[in-house]
Amino acid sequence: MNTTLFLAVFLGYFIILVGISYLVSKKSGADAYYTGDRQSPWPLVAYGMIGAAMSGVTFVSIPGMVSNNYLYYFQFVIGNVIGYSFIVFVLIPIYYKFKLISIYTYLSNRFGFYSYKTGSLFFIISQSFGASLRLLLAVKVLDYAMFAPLGVPFPVTVVIILALIWVYTNKSGIKTIVWTDTLQTTFLIVAAVVSIFAIKNALNFSFSETIDAVTSHKYFQVFDWDPKSGNNFFKQIISGVLIAIAMMGLDQNIMQKTLTCKSKGEAQKNALVFSFILAITQFLFLGLGVLLYIYAEKQGVSLPVNENGTFINTDDLFPKLSLNYFGIAAAITFILGITAAAFSSVDSALTALTTSFTHDFLNMEKKTPSKKKKAKNITLFGFNIIVFAIIMAFANSTGDIITNIFKVAGYTYGPLLGLFILGIFTKINITDKLVPVICILAPVLTYILNGALIQYFRFDLGFMNIFINALIAISFLIIIKKNHEPTTNH
Repeated sequence: MNTTLFLAVFLGYFIILVGISYLVSKKSGADAYYTGDRQSPWPLVAYGMIGAAMSGVTFVSIPGMVSNNYLYYFQFVIGNVIGYSFIVFVLIPIYYKFKLISIYTYLSNRFGFYSYKTGSLFFIISQSFGASLRLLLAVKVLDYAMFAPLGVPFPVTVVIILALIWVYTNKSGIKTIVWTDTLQTTFLIVAAVVSIFAIKNALNFSFSETIDAVTSHKYFQVFDWDPKSGNNFFKQIISGVLIAIAMMGLDQNIMQKTLTCKSKGEAQKNALVFSFILAITQFLFLGLGVLLYIYAEKQGVSLPVNENGTFINTDDLFPKLSLNYFGIAAAITFILGITAAAFSSVDSALTALTTSFTHDFLNMEKKTPSKKKKAKNITLFGFNIIVFAIIMAFANSTGDIITNIFKVAGYTYGPLLGLFILGIFTKINITDKLVPVICILAPVLTYILNGALIQYFRFDLGFMNIFINALIAISFLIIIKKNHEPTTNH
């Protein structure tokens, strides 16, 4: 590995991001950090959101996971695309109708104070862990390629990455991120494409031979019809729909970008186009994963396995091969891709967390401009510390992180999904003060139920835990309904 060259590429990329930030921030309004002045072109937002949605976890984990999960993950992706129709035609009109900055304000209008704060708090917890784990993978790769060879301790590497992200996002926030995400998405896709061609050339395959090798490989299995399997087709489709709604449509991180579009119609176009581009991109990375394993098999690259012959540390596959086997061009584009993944996922997550906390808990609208700026800076700094702490807590974790992230999301986003579904599709009013208790109880019961099903029936809910979680939350919310209808309209 050429550490000096990789570091130069990394710093050059960062300088470009700072330049974009400077140009964008020159004409920023007072609320540009949160709303992007609602002037973002929708095609730009749709394309740029790919980078934030994919993150380092997708970039690294999806190619590696095919050895143990084949292409079953794509069933989940199909469900995501279906789920986006709900976001487009139900959620986005509501968000634009109320001109929301924090989307959880809807819960205040619909149910009351405690529902609103509970929804926002569940997002903050979910996003803090999700953003930290996504960044962890990318930082590990950057540390391996650049910082560790220079003797930089891992905690210092984490601080450097977070500090660099702060530099280019602090002033204009989401307005800057909409533009920088476009660049970062491009590098993510280019890194995958360059790697595919590098493998094709190394194996002396024609383009058609490459496709044949991938599609005929034992890992190229898309559908799982076993009803007891966590990868069962129907489980994956339903969970894909619900997790798309929860992790995208009810996620301040993703929706904040969508709400920077000029109108409801443009926001809807953005979400539809984004869902299809994301699906195609994820399929590309799954195919790349099969090709990586084909390369390892044919070139005799040793990959660690456990006593059952199952590959372990699959997240190391793509970095290991790209940085050591495919040549300098592939290594450079991989560094650019993983840097883009690191920056694009965490810059928007930190902005969304800051937006949610300042607007949902600090009454930002009532503050003077100087106090708004101070509150924003203190909150952003606080979330940087939280992300650093979580990364250090999980620094020694191994294995496939992407599956764990979606399973955890099923528990943390389930109550939020239940609240929004009940609010949108019924006129039921509830005893607002009991909502926090129900939102804690629902995921606990879901976890216990899933453990019992696995132990006694060998039936794994898999990603379907979000469905059970939301269903339990809705059931308890209906039990605490009031006899009169809500006083506000939705």
